[in-house]
Amino acid sequence: MGGIAKWLKYRSFEIGLVGHCKTNAKAIEITIKSTAMSRVSVNPEILHWARERAGVSVDVLGHLFPKFEQWETGEVKPTLKQLEALAKKTLTPLGYFFLDTPPEDRLPIPDFRTLDDRAVHRTSPNLLDTVQMMQRRQAWMLEFLIEQGQPRLPFVGAAEPTDDPVQVATHIRQVLGIGDRWAAQHRTWEDALRALRLAVEKAGILIITNGIVGNNTRRKLDPAEFRGFVLPDAYTPLVFINGVDGKAAQMFTIAHELAHVWFDKSAVFDLRELQPAEDRTEIACNKVAAEFLVPERELRALWPMEGQDTESFQVIARNFKVSTLVAARRALDLDLINRETFFDFYRNYLEDERRFSALRKRKPGGDFYANQNARVGRRFAYAVVRAAKEGRILYRDAYQLTGLQGKTFDKYAKSLGLGF
Repeated sequence: MGGIAKWLKYRSFEIGLVGHCKTNAKAIEITIKSTAMSRVSVNPEILHWARERAGVSVDVLGHLFPKFEQWETGEVKPTLKQLEALAKKTLTPLGYFFLDTPPEDRLPIPDFRTLDDRAVHRTSPNLLDTVQMMQRRQAWMLEFLIEQGQPRLPFVGAAEPTDDPVQVATHIRQVLGIGDRWAAQHRTWEDALRALRLAVEKAGILIITNGIVGNNTRRKLDPAEFRGFVLPDAYTPLVFINGVDGKAAQMFTIAHELAHVWFDKSAVFDLRELQPAEDRTEIACNKVAAEFLVPERELRALWPMEGQDTESFQVIARNFKVSTLVAARRALDLDLINRETFFDFYRNYLEDERRFSALRKRKPGGDFYANQNARVGRRFAYAVVRAAKEGRILYRDAYQLTGLQGKTFDKYAKSLGLGF
């Protein structure tokens, strides 16, 4: 009997026992314990695949499962109970362990992440689960909006990667309802970032910023793996920002993702050093993002007035309400500085960012319900809560879509002005 058949037999047997629990509870308890302790035949290649997929070493798993190395060589078989614990530790669906060969666990969208100029082929469970979670939310929102009679958004797919970046950036500002000097209206670039998020959401784009998988604080997203991804759609495009990434980079990521929406191209990307992968669309998105945040004409007019040292980046940052990192990257793109100057600045910037991150970790996490507006997306959350309140979806479905349960869900609903 194959592994999956054995597992199904165990589970169906346990379910069958429930119906007879009143007649022989002790016998049922003994049988279930015996089933959990039964050895299960698993392809060692799948154990190896699950470990590498989760990025966990043999030594680490060996502390939890003393015979794991022997499992992986096929010398010893794990029990069903041990396999369930391993599935939880490696973030692997239990059913995967009963396949004959390791599955192809690929991202459902184009992957433009890079690592030392080489393509990245491995996807962490955290990234994969996050993309799939966002796809489910987008699918629900799509159905909801169509039922509400919302028309298609005309700007999705309104441009081509070959179009003039200046014209595309101008059109994006027009749709968002912000002018050429929109950022100058705000005191700091952090204020400009918040205003940009609100404008994006108001235009009909779902925007989510989260640094963990759902609300699971134990599953942190790695900015070295990805900075963001985008899921274009004619009714409800969705952009996701890795909240662990520095806020300085988040503004550029949003602008980059907006270009993806205009080109109607989905992707996940890391934008190492704020540079795109070697792909025509990615390169075009970066050009549009740079023009959207720091227009070339205005920067060239400003540059002769400034010195040629890194203090110029601070002047640019203040003028355009972007971070100094974005300012430096734009200056390099326009050949106003050389690569050596940029990377000297970049290394110092990263060191400062690491110090600031260490300080931020010591501070309280902030208002939980306010954080949900970023993690779930206020527009999406409002639609889900409203649908639950009107009885159009079950509470359990609303809980699954938002990642919030019971009283926590009710309190968040009140924070949105939709108390029960």
